[in-house]
Amino acid sequence: MQVVQSKKIKQWVVLGTGGTIAGTAASVSDHTAYTAAQLGVAQLMSALPGVDQVLGGDTLQVEQVAQLDSKDMDHATWQRLALRCQHWLAQPEVGGIVITHGTDTLEETAWFLQQVLHAAKPVVLTCAMRPATALAPDGPQNLLDALTVAHHPQAQGVLAVCAGRIHSAREVQKVHPYRLDAFSSGEAGPLGWVEQGQVRWSGPCHAPEPHAHASKVLARPAADWPWVEVLHSHAGADARQVRALVAAGVKGLVVAGTGNGTVHQSLLNALAEAQAQGVAVRLTTRCAEGQIVGQPAALALTPLGLNAYKAGVSLLLDLMA
Repeated sequence: MQVVQSKKIKQWVVLGTGGTIAGTAASVSDHTAYTAAQLGVAQLMSALPGVDQVLGGDTLQVEQVAQLDSKDMDHATWQRLALRCQHWLAQPEVGGIVITHGTDTLEETAWFLQQVLHAAKPVVLTCAMRPATALAPDGPQNLLDALTVAHHPQAQGVLAVCAGRIHSAREVQKVHPYRLDAFSSGEAGPLGWVEQGQVRWSGPCHAPEPHAHASKVLARPAADWPWVEVLHSHAGADARQVRALVAAGVKGLVVAGTGNGTVHQSLLNALAEAQAQGVAVRLTTRCAEGQIVGQPAALALTPLGLNAYKAGVSLLLDLMA
């Protein structure tokens, strides 16, 4: 007699933070003049068709962590979100987490979570470019795709899913202000795709080790985190911005240089002064693709491949020591 083993039921968690995916507008044709973060994540999930097929008998836990427009994302929300992720990832019955998020700062939140979580299980951020009230909203499909990716046995670490593409936390960037396919992984390319409810990977999916100071950033009040700002070198760059930030107490500066890491001389002089006063300065390129190569930089480089905003997250963590 053949014994059929029953499928072990897992739990999947959806954490809501607001964003366009939870936004509403007065007209179904309005894709821009909407108000973000109006619908709760439980409401989004209750209206999502096809979720039972993706879960395959598993259970779903929904929690509202924040309700904001992601342009207003702050460190306190990052910390609260990371702690809730940490809580759920520690539960043995939890298979993975999906996070609904606004598009504007999704790449920064993804990188922060990758840096502070021991995330062998998948943590998948998803979003929308159109509000939930649009005639053809993209949020439901993105949310269903994110659940599909989280449910896949190969998925691990922090990922982002939008418009059928799977991006790593390190590479993902918002590259368009309006179109539905607003995210790119640049030269690295996406980690995979979701096609007709099936995941197709372009290669292995890894969960990197968290930052050495991950536990410190989760334990210290967000109001006490080091102040890090991002500056850009450009024609006519004014050194007064650097000196004003130093006088105000900034602890770290990330500079997006032109081309292969070049910095306007006026700005470079002020940054050297800032370093002499104990401010940590890091250099990256403002170019959308590639990284600084071939020459020693006058300033310390950011981790290669990070854009200026993710480099700011990494510098903040470096300064937690």
